[in-house]
Amino acid sequence: MNVKTFLSALLVTFFSIQSYEFSGTHFFASYKECDSEALNRIEELKKVFKDAVGKSGATILKYDFFDFSKESTTGTFILSESHASIHTYPEHKACFVDLFTCGDHCLWKPFHKTLKAYLKPKIVDKKVVIRS
Repeated sequence: MNVKTFLSALLVTFFSIQSYEFSGTHFFASYKECDSEALNRIEELKKVFKDAVGKSGATILKYDFFDFSKESTTGTFILSESHASIHTYPEHKACFVDLFTCGDHCLWKPFHKTLKAYLKPKIVDKKVVIRS
């Protein structure tokens, strides 16, 4: 086992035994009239989305993307704290995103800020729901 694998396993173990309050924050948004080039550069968009999830303070356990075409993708992230997802609609210059995290140590604002900076949407419909 290499050091990176060992540290990853150690973090997963730590976060899986860490307890969370039965509450969470669910951020979801529709980004509309996005920069077409940003939406169409799927590999770069995937990196930006992963970075945005990391900036929220969440711990990524696993993630996967499915590309419908060279320009359209959907991605889901399983987090120690819950989940995140993105669904792109380049034909509409839009995408849907969400980030749900249990407890109170993750922040949705850095996630949102990172995605907005990359996608440059002219219209943002967002909502934050505190779940308990």
